[in-house]
Amino acid sequence: MKLNCVVVDDSSIQRTIIAKLVNNHPGLHLIGDFSNAIEAKSCISLNNIDLIFLDIEMPVINGFDFLDGLKTKPQIIFITSKAEYALKAFDYDATDYLQKPIAVDRFNASVKRAIDMHLLKKEVKEEEGEHIFIKSNLKKLKIFTAKIKWIEAFGDYVRVVTEDDSNLVLSTMKSFENDLSKDKFIRVHKSYIINIDKVERFNSKFAEIGITKIPLSRNKKEDLVKALSTSS
Repeated sequence: MKLNCVVVDDSSIQRTIIAKLVNNHPGLHLIGDFSNAIEAKSCISLNNIDLIFLDIEMPVINGFDFLDGLKTKPQIIFITSKAEYALKAFDYDATDYLQKPIAVDRFNASVKRAIDMHLLKKEVKEEEGEHIFIKSNLKKLKIFTAKIKWIEAFGDYVRVVTEDDSNLVLSTMKSFENDLSKDKFIRVHKSYIINIDKVERFNSKFAEIGITKIPLSRNKKEDLVKALSTSS
């Protein structure tokens, strides 16, 4: 197991140093290194990132502002030359806080902590059942993903339909697409994401879940067939 990670630091020298430490560590996989938060945010939205090595003092958008703008936050290891940010860093549930220059032993200890936390969260998720939290009618609801039947675009909202009920969430389809397991959920139409375990039958135009017919985009039937054939 390797943690997918990115490095965000406006100093090219520091990025090179940290990237080398990452590449030399057997438990890490470097997805990319970035000089600014805007490029990093784009990468994180397109990839499954487990860990960010993040500088705090950067131009335009600093490390804290960058985290405030993320909907889903991976683990964070702050890297900075100043100790004065440490208290605020842990307000952001930082996994660790490294001061430059970074000693290899200290770096390895920090990564071990991140890996241990990742494994612990994975164990808890397996024990509880995979779930997400949604905010609907000013309430935060815990939704077990195995109970989700489909997700539907509904104007500025998204409707989450489960075995028990349905809830409107002020969100985007893209956000749900990123949060849900790609092994179990597939976007079959611009307005629909379905749980492939709930599909009872389908043809070239629709996937049927119970009595509901979910429209299939013209180019999505092949993706659905492939997903159903590999689903356990």
